[in-house]
Parts: sequence; C-alpha cells; structure tokens
Amino acid sequence: PILKPADIEKRSFAIITEELGDRTFPEGQAEIVKRVIHTSADFDYADNLVFSPDAVEKAKAALMQEATVVTDTNMALSGVRDMSVIETPPEERFPVQTYVMEYSDSLVRDAILKETGRGGQVFFLYNRVQDMESFASRLRELVPEVSIAMAHGQMREGQLEKTMVAFLEGQYDVLLCSTIIESGLDIQNANTLIVYDADKMGLSQLYQLRGRVGRSNRLAYAFFTFRPERSLSEVAEKRLRAIREFTQFGSGFKIAMRDLEIRGAGNLIGAQQHGHMAAVGYDYYCKLMDEALHEARGEKPPVEIDTQMDVPVSAYLPHSYIADEAQRLELYKRIASIEGRAGLPDVTDELIDRFGDPPQPVLNLLEIAAVKGAAKAAGLAQLSVRPGAGVLQFHPETRVTGDVLIAVLSGYKGRAALLSADPPKVRLSSGSEDVLETLRACESFIKQLLGE
Repeated sequence: PILKPADIEKRSFAIITEELGDRTFPEGQAEIVKRVIHTSADFDYADNLVFSPDAVEKAKAALMQEATVVTDTNMALSGVRDMSVIETPPEERFPVQTYVMEYSDSLVRDAILKETGRGGQVFFLYNRVQDMESFASRLRELVPEVSIAMAHGQMREGQLEKTMVAFLEGQYDVLLCSTIIESGLDIQNANTLIVYDADKMGLSQLYQLRGRVGRSNRLAYAFFTFRPERSLSEVAEKRLRAIREFTQFGSGFKIAMRDLEIRGAGNLIGAQQHGHMAAVGYDYYCKLMDEALHEARGEKPPVEIDTQMDVPVSAYLPHSYIADEAQRLELYKRIASIEGRAGLPDVTDELIDRFGDPPQPVLNLLEIAAVKGAAKAAGLAQLSVRPGAGVLQFHPETRVTGDVLIAVLSGYKGRAALLSADPPKVRLSSGSEDVLETLRACESFIKQLLGE
C-alpha cells in the first residue's frame, strides 16, 4: 500500500464508521466493508482482497452505495438496480475551482507558486512515463524555487512508497505523476492539480483526478490543460466542457449521465441492444426501460403528466444571448427539468455566470418553467393564461381530490369558478391585465392545491 495501514486507519476510520453507522450488516461484515472502502474506490479492486467470494460480493453491494457514481450508473438510472446518491459534502469543504485552458509555462509557474506560497502542495499529472524525467527537468528550470518528486507505476514498489510517504509528509512541493494518483489518495495539503494533455483522458478519469484535491477546508484548484497547437476533437471538447461545467458538490451523478451521452452505453444487456441508445437518446431509452421493467413486474406504468403551457409572452433563449446552438439546446433541456420555483435560483445563477444578465425573454422562460413544475405536480393537463384570467385544466390522473379542490375554491369566492367539463377546469381571475401577474396568481392557486 502507498500509505501505511496505521495512517489509513487514523484518517478514515471515524468517517467510515459515521457513514456506515445507520446501516445493519451481518456479523463481521461491517469490518469487511470498511476495509474495502478505505482501500480503494474501485469495485473491481475488491477481487484482489483475501475474502470469501460471498463476502466480496456483499462488500461490493454495500460499497456501491458509497462510491463515486461514475462507475456502474447505467443500471441504476434505468431502474434495474437501486442506487443512492450522496450529495451532502463534509463540513467546511469547498467545490474545486476548475479551469480548462491551453497549456503555458506562465500558467504553471503562477499556479505552483500560488499554492506553495500558502504552504500547500501540487499534483502535476504528466502521463508519459517514458519522458517524464525530461519533463521534470523542464519543470525544475521553470520553477526552481520548489522541490519536485516523481511517481509512476513503473517505479519499484519500495521506491514508490518512499516517494509518496515523503510527499505526504511535506518533503516535496510538487508531485510529477502519472494517473497512478487517480483513486485512493487523501492528501489534504495538496490542493492544486495541473493536468497535462487533459484532452486525452476520459470524463470519469478527469472527475476522479479532480477528486484528489479539495479534501480539506482550503479552496482547491484544478487546471485541465491541452497543447496550444493541438486541434481538439468534438468528443474531447464535450468532455472538457462537462468537467468545467459540473463543479458543484454532488455533480458526479450529472457527470455520469453526460459521460453516457458522450460515449454511449454500449451493449447493456445483450448483443442485439448495441447502438440502440444512440439512436433514441439516453432519456428516452431510460423511459422505455422503465416501461419494460413495470411490464415485466406486472405493474401499471406510472402516468407521466406533461402540462401544456399557453402563455402569450416571448419566452426563449435568444441567439444574441447564447450563440452556440448546442449550448442553447442543453440549457433548454436544463430549464425544462425545473420542478418548481425552488430549482429556479441555480439555473438563473448559472446563466448569469456563463452568459451575463438574462434578457426579458429568458426571464419569461424561467418564470413559465417554474410554474410548469408546480402545475405538473398538481396534475394539470393544460394551463392557459390571458390578461386578467387563467384556465386550469386537470388531467384525468390528477392527484388533486375533489374535496381539496372545493376547499381551495371556497377561499376564492368571486375570483375562481369551476367550469362544467370532464376532466374539470377552473377559471381564475387575477384582477391584473399583466400576463405574468396572472401566471403568478395561477401558481399561488396551484400551490394551495398542493398544500404548500
């Protein structure tokens, strides 16, 4: 092991005990799970441990609920297996500040000196072992103020362990390394990562590498660089854009989904399935899988209500605001996924951060999306808004009962009326000729139907 067992035990036992404290395992199984968790985040590594096959499988099953979701996500997304996503970070942790840019000596020098200037250490990932020594000489000339060590998989085990322990103890400022650091390391004083030729790596690999920094209460930085003269492929651009976009805690799930979209899921169940996902799209594939699973279990698939919004205002993402078509489509999808007003601030902040203050059509689109989320939850088939009034048409499978509807209507005497229709409709007067004010009045009515 790179770290001594005593070091691993000291650093992780308390955390692991807390994470597993609410679970019940067979006798002796908790210790196995603990050992698997703090030995490696890779499920397959468990096969190399000396346990009975039954114990290994049980440990893997428990570990699957704790480890990074980039691996083995697909079956959980489609409902074949269950999965829990841990989105609450440890206390006093900050998201890693992520940058994707062309490589330059000045960038590297500034980043290293900034980190070492605050007493920290740096991971510099250079994944070409054959000429790592010459690159180390180049780094020493570039930043002579710091001490540099090398670590890669072709080193002898004893030499590698000595190097890593020395780096852990702060004897070196910079660790020039290969992807050997990808998983299993917890060096809290190393809070800057520089990756050379990041365009050659997979998205899940980049995500794992970024996880090597930001493991303390210090703000951490990750620089994913590519050579200035290199023309990036379309897939590489998508990977780098994704790792830059998803930086918040709990982003592993989103990165896993994006990775599946970029690479495709391949042959999920049988040879005949290969390629189907790319043809229909990942979201629709999951919908088809969900329907098939319900049918196989003899269950009735849940009715999906998609409220039709009829609001006569300009609501779109202008080309002048977001020029790139792929980004516009991506953000339309993101806005459509808003499930209520609680999800509005995150999307609004992201738009402001990436593109500046939104124009009025974008604000209108966000407002409609927020109200649509509440309308879907209430089971509305359609919401039509006009100056001064709105009409709410319920879906036959609505969750709102007649008693609840009558009780809410009683508080709107003279302003709301139940129209004769099947399924029922409600006409609501807002007292305002402003369409958006009328929309908000409808939202208030819907929230009362939901008991909010």
